[in-house]
Amino acid sequence: MNRRDFILTTSTGAIFAAGGARAEMAKMQMPWEWTGENGLARFLQVDTAPLENEFEKYPRCPYCGMMRKAWSHSRHLIVYDDDSVDATCSIHCAGISLSLNMDRGPKTIYAGDAGAEAEIKPLVDTAEMTYVINSAQMGTMSKVSKWAYADAAKAEAAAAEAEGAKLVGFDDALREAFAGMAEDTIAIRMRRAEKRAKAAAASE
Repeated sequence: MNRRDFILTTSTGAIFAAGGARAEMAKMQMPWEWTGENGLARFLQVDTAPLENEFEKYPRCPYCGMMRKAWSHSRHLIVYDDDSVDATCSIHCAGISLSLNMDRGPKTIYAGDAGAEAEIKPLVDTAEMTYVINSAQMGTMSKVSKWAYADAAKAEAAAAEAEGAKLVGFDDALREAFAGMAEDTIAIRMRRAEKRAKAAAASE
């Protein structure tokens, strides 16, 4: 075979191979389609009125199992752009939700107003809230509290009471949650293992 015939033959083969690969890609299910059907977050329900009867519909955090009403000051509720809802106990677990739902865009993210007078804190859009990051105070699912305030003045007052506390918006609070995720998860796993061991010993 001369060089010209070789080039023509191999080029034609490459074209057919590329065409075949494109055809296979066209038939392949895209990653976000697969996770929508089989992924860990497929349990999310569509809810166009998520704040109505919130605790009846979303009593527990799906990631840690904690009762959200008991942690109303730190709870979060995420409404994604397809109106699916994920309700968590904290920004720690909200971060898990946002990681698992990377192909869903958050439409609105609510948080409990830690500065509200009511025993059960109302949910407020986090876009309008100020977070207080306080390393001197234990948080929910975290050794550093990250509480949201609807009233910026109350947030400033809370931060002034703790040395080193800082005021941030939601994005920076989420970054703090992700930055502490490893250490917080290690600590949580250890505490839960101890509790399970004590419960097992008590039942013997």
